[in-house]
Amino acid sequence: MALDDKSLERLKTCDERLQRLFIEVEKHWPLKIIEGHRCEAEQNAAFYAGKSKLRYPDGKHNALPSMAVDASPIPIDWTNSERMIYFAGFVVGLARKMDIDIRWGGDWSGWHDPKKNTFKDLVHFEVKLGS
Repeated sequence: MALDDKSLERLKTCDERLQRLFIEVEKHWPLKIIEGHRCEAEQNAAFYAGKSKLRYPDGKHNALPSMAVDASPIPIDWTNSERMIYFAGFVVGLARKMDIDIRWGGDWSGWHDPKKNTFKDLVHFEVKLGS
């Protein structure tokens, strides 16, 4: 398994902890990096499309390096939320093992219950502040 060139290009825009994490994830689970850094136009487009709650420059994707990454198992199936949740559990568990403190877009509150979140961004992973 290997990340495709576009995924690697996107991952290189991210914080080194996210790079290390997703290089390791990829050894166990085929995935695609959907997005790393977002410029102002991309962030605001995501906001107006309802894919983000934040306008530029307030999103974790807006830093350079990006403090957030959007990643999905492949093949991508946007209708299979159970698979996305299963993948996220693997990513979060591996991050803990690697001592990388992340937050997942299906558990904004940290309650470990995706049903308690009103805004679900199941492909979003970010480095926690102060990590």
